[in-house]
Amino acid sequence: MDQLLLKDKLQTLPTRPGVYLMRDEHGQVIYVGKAINLRSRVRSYFQASASHSLKLHRLIYHIADFDFIVTDSEIEALILECNLIKEHRPRYNVRLKDDKRYPYIKITWQEDYPRVLVTRRMERDGAHYFGPFTAVWAVHQTLDMLRRLFPYLTCARQITGQDTRACLYYHIGRCAGPCIGAVSQEEYRALIKRICLFLEGKAEEIVADLQGQMNAAAEALDFERATALRDQIRAVERVTTQQRIALAVGEDEDVIALARVNDDACVQVFFIRQGKLIGREYFVLDGTMEEDEAQIVASFVKQFYDEAAYVPPKIILPTDVEETLVIEAWLRSKRGNGVRLRVPKRGRDRDLLQMAAENAAETLASLRAQWMVDEGRGVEALAQLQQHLGLEEAPTRIEGYDISNIQGTAATGSLVAFVKGVPRKSDYRRFRIRTVEGADDYAMMQEVLRRRFKRAKQRIGESANQQIGEGKAKGDDIWTILPDLIIVDGGKGQLNAALEVLEEYGLKGEVPAVGLAKEREEIFLPGRSEPLVLPRDSQGLQLLQRIRDEAHRFAIGYHRQLRTKKSLASILEDIPGIGPRRRQALLKHFGSVEAIRQAPVEELAAVKGMTRKAAENIKEHL
Repeated sequence: MDQLLLKDKLQTLPTRPGVYLMRDEHGQVIYVGKAINLRSRVRSYFQASASHSLKLHRLIYHIADFDFIVTDSEIEALILECNLIKEHRPRYNVRLKDDKRYPYIKITWQEDYPRVLVTRRMERDGAHYFGPFTAVWAVHQTLDMLRRLFPYLTCARQITGQDTRACLYYHIGRCAGPCIGAVSQEEYRALIKRICLFLEGKAEEIVADLQGQMNAAAEALDFERATALRDQIRAVERVTTQQRIALAVGEDEDVIALARVNDDACVQVFFIRQGKLIGREYFVLDGTMEEDEAQIVASFVKQFYDEAAYVPPKIILPTDVEETLVIEAWLRSKRGNGVRLRVPKRGRDRDLLQMAAENAAETLASLRAQWMVDEGRGVEALAQLQQHLGLEEAPTRIEGYDISNIQGTAATGSLVAFVKGVPRKSDYRRFRIRTVEGADDYAMMQEVLRRRFKRAKQRIGESANQQIGEGKAKGDDIWTILPDLIIVDGGKGQLNAALEVLEEYGLKGEVPAVGLAKEREEIFLPGRSEPLVLPRDSQGLQLLQRIRDEAHRFAIGYHRQLRTKKSLASILEDIPGIGPRRRQALLKHFGSVEAIRQAPVEELAAVKGMTRKAAENIKEHL
């Protein structure tokens, strides 16, 4: 933006609370901030000041324009700031490293017979949520343990209690059998309630309830039930003894600690419920370079609790933050009553913080060691590829492509990117095949590559050939970074199809390409009649295999998603009175055909565009 225009725009800024978005010359959002006074805050960026950090100087240098959104209060500005950071992931903001959604445990308490699921999205649907967690494998491990303690329902059948026989899970003790009436609805919901209590760290309440039932069964001379309850009590006590550390004070609180080494930062969160340490999670942060500890902690608190399923009344922090009162007010609105942010100086809370800090440091050290190993292996693998493939330089950025379809239906393509031998998932892209009819994999591969390099040509024009490198892509900037090597899944045919597209865009010879065939792991190179076969233990070959397999995984995942949507839609298509708009509205509201099947007529009829008769038709057909 012209400096005079920028100056005029600064003069027109309101003095109200709000959020501002700094943009670079390409219109990309590079920073999101909030202010109690927009005019004063935004103008401060453009005033000469020796107190500006190097990071702030770099930010200011790249600001070409800005936008702002006025809010009614600073709390509203804080909420909007969180949402915009998640949406745009600006380069200069402190943010959670992974842009994926973290997994939660979801208990569908709003259903007559609740289910226990893993989800990556919290919704206001009446379900109970627990999380977020950082590792989905740990979530499944927890659910497996819970299912042994409390055999909950996992199938999606409609429960009437009148089925003639139960599934295998009932017979091996992994389901309570509500489908055959082995437990009543009340008994089953009591079982699910115990799962909720367990996840909340309230094991004592579970044990007290089970002991009461055991005593009642013994008094009624139902010794078989009393014995089963006794065994369940012992199992719960054994698990809770192994997994929980008892503390002195029985209250709910989170302990947040930060560890930093150079530009790497890791936050450790201890979850304490009723005075017991029930779990911990770590989160890696981006954008922390040259930021002070208080700013990093404040940014983490806002982003974490914006997604957290539960806010405790007390949060222990390693340092004071400027926005304490605003953050406390915001958290109070989420929790429903008071929340304190506390920085302990001594005593039990200080000891807890120190323990969390030590764990954060150990976690970061372990992660950095793993990153260095991965990068070291990557460098060696890239050097081998440079030698074996006859490349002028080691291929820093490698892109892998694959196609997935069944007889040409629901055809998809994928692009995965590896930088220095490590996957960069933010640069992954998927494609729905638009122009190819039938099962023509070569034409499909060409469509994907044309769309990729057409976008590159549009974005960077004739200078595209000089944009080869490793710079991290932001948003659509992926298209402006040309790869140092392309891998297509297949042999000569797929490689030749790829080479034709590269020649169309003047990139043949500029961007090297190879084909990797699965059967013998042969590498096909342009201009060579015989394939190249590398030793099975070659790190270069193993890297190519990883990229090829990742491209395949990413393509087939999208393909299955499209097939599922198509099959769901086809089920609803057979119902009279349910057209495309109603199908879309129903699936958007309920999420699945199974949820639609289980919904009462009144709830179906309440969906936008639905009628009572249409809802009755659905119940009749499903």
